[in-house]
Amino acid sequence: MDSLDRKIINLLQKGFPLSEQPYLEVAQQLGIEEETLIERLSHLLENKTLSRFGPMYDAQKLGGAFSLVAIRVPDEDYDRVTEIVNSFREVAHNYRRDHDLNMWFVLATDSPEKIDAVNSQIEKKSGLKVYNMPKLDEYFIGLNLPV
Repeated sequence: MDSLDRKIINLLQKGFPLSEQPYLEVAQQLGIEEETLIERLSHLLENKTLSRFGPMYDAQKLGGAFSLVAIRVPDEDYDRVTEIVNSFREVAHNYRRDHDLNMWFVLATDSPEKIDAVNSQIEKKSGLKVYNMPKLDEYFIGLNLPV
């Protein structure tokens, strides 16, 4: 990742224009060609520097649900369980923690009932207990991770 990639990521974390030519608008702000921006974003996605690029929808406002989930995964089994968890399209992101419950992920489903169904499937496929921690309250913190 070079300085232009960092500028792109830092700028796009602040928002993406809703217009007829959003990529052109962003490219102009960066002082580059629209094609260069699109190529850079494609490369960042292909090499997995970025896991996704797209809109964030509030699943609950659309009738769905979110939940934080954790699993205690033996170190020697971590890769296998990661593959299982990440195979579900409902997994928004998955990360490792230095904790007894060392795998944490967020589920975003199209209905509240589907949270339990997905967790049950993950338990069945992994053979491990899944700890569901549904959201009780929500706080907006304006997350921005400067690169």
